[in-house]
Amino acid sequence: MLGRRYNEGLHQAIEAKENVNVRRESKTLATITFQNYFRLYDKLAGMTGTAMTEADEFSEIYGLYPVEVPTNKPMIRIDNPDVVYKTEVAKFNAVIDRIVECHEKGQPVLVGTINIEKSELLSKMLKKHGIKHEVLNAKNHEREAEIIAQAGKFGAVTIATNMAGRGTDIMLGGNPEFLAKAKLRQKGYTDEVIAEATGFANTDDEEILNARADFAQFEAEFKDEIKDEAEQVKNAGGLYIIGTERHEARRIDNQLRGRSGRQGDPGESQFFLSMEDDLLRLFGGERMYRVMEALNVDEDLPIEVKILSNTVESAQKKLESQNYAIRKHVLQYDDVMNKQREIIYTQRDQVLDEMDLHEKILSMYDETVDQNMSLYCPKGQEESWNLAGLREYYLGWMLTPDDDLKGKDADEISEFLLTRGHELYEKREAEFGSEIMRDLERMILLRNVDMNWMDHIDAMEELKKGIGLRAYAQKDPVVMFKFESFDIFDEMTATIRENTVRQLFTVRVQKNEEVKREQVAKVTGTSGGDGTDTKRPVVRKGDKVGPNDPCPCGSGKKYKKCCMLKDNAES
Repeated sequence: MLGRRYNEGLHQAIEAKENVNVRRESKTLATITFQNYFRLYDKLAGMTGTAMTEADEFSEIYGLYPVEVPTNKPMIRIDNPDVVYKTEVAKFNAVIDRIVECHEKGQPVLVGTINIEKSELLSKMLKKHGIKHEVLNAKNHEREAEIIAQAGKFGAVTIATNMAGRGTDIMLGGNPEFLAKAKLRQKGYTDEVIAEATGFANTDDEEILNARADFAQFEAEFKDEIKDEAEQVKNAGGLYIIGTERHEARRIDNQLRGRSGRQGDPGESQFFLSMEDDLLRLFGGERMYRVMEALNVDEDLPIEVKILSNTVESAQKKLESQNYAIRKHVLQYDDVMNKQREIIYTQRDQVLDEMDLHEKILSMYDETVDQNMSLYCPKGQEESWNLAGLREYYLGWMLTPDDDLKGKDADEISEFLLTRGHELYEKREAEFGSEIMRDLERMILLRNVDMNWMDHIDAMEELKKGIGLRAYAQKDPVVMFKFESFDIFDEMTATIRENTVRQLFTVRVQKNEEVKREQVAKVTGTSGGDGTDTKRPVVRKGDKVGPNDPCPCGSGKKYKKCCMLKDNAES
């Protein structure tokens, strides 16, 4: 995907394997989980037909309590019990038989598969039987809504992955809105105009107004046309839903079933399973398979036993709770990171919003001095003082070789460093000017915050990888993660303070006149104004330019046909 790269060297390994240019690893600038992202909003709400199976998660994580709204018209869809076959081959044969049976009486069928591979397998089997059908998967995503909208037509057969085509109403007999849109396309209207034609925005555009008139006319015509077809479909039993496998989450199965029996329409649904399905195989299917082998059960004989349906449902509940536990576990770790994220982003916003950071920078310097004094010269522990280390730390930017710290107590050293720092900072401000100094303060602080925050994200990821091992020492990994991440965060904030202060005391500001003078000297090859010509051979730094590479001068020609001869002559 454009702009997306694997981290930790994996993308570079793939690039090396594929013999393409190995590019440098990208850095993560920011991270957040979906849960914490949604919790940033003051108000949260949603509407879905499948929330009740995830009610615990909604209430615990978001504080949202799902309420089930009764259907507008009574539900008359028939949900048949699951049928289980011994092998996958037998299951798909049974599915094809059921599709053929429904197709002969004109009942539309929507078949749900768990992946594209299975949908294409079913498509091949239907072609052998000569049944016209539509396949809905990621390969046809542009036509997805159009295909699914017509899945309720008389005799229609549609194969779709369980999640495909959501948000489109399947109307028995066909969807007049989509038929009218197709007619507009035939008439030569563009997709943009069609989108406007089906909207209600005010416009004076003649083409859009004409398209709206045509759309209203076509939709009315198709509504009349499909009335009889809709009755035929209702008499045939409505839309028949076939599930070829149970999903890990009941929510997805409910979504598939919910495509039929809308607004009081008749309909029917049934799931076809096999002992070789992933869900059954992982949760006791092998034991049942051995029992069927011992009883010599025929492959094509379906089993409709209540205990099997209960096994499938309990397996789904187990998987749902496992997946929820994983999501909750990830959230527990991210909650720790989230507090740190809030602190950093709040401070970052303050830096961006505040015009004057003068006092903040001086207080950061004071904190740095206090921290270094407690590290090198702790009060009451004169025998363990490291004056040489303290002097070396400040030498060159705060202390000169002539400064001597010997013979002073802790308070005197601290006072000396604080006074010297404040004096030097005032001198730098007088030298650069207040406006430049304010810009420097913001720029350097922001740069340090961003660079150290990126490193902190990587450090937290590394900590998360190994923290689970603390469970062997009878310690809660989440609690240990909180303690250790606090220490890492504390180190990061101290590093931001120290680097910002040091850079502000040592940064050099080059004025425009100096920059221009240097650029002129480079172009002319002169030493800078004494009249002596100091032309030297052109030395190319960085990667060598190949003869067939684009010329660095930007002409768009190959290097060998542009500047190569001139450069070789100069060198």
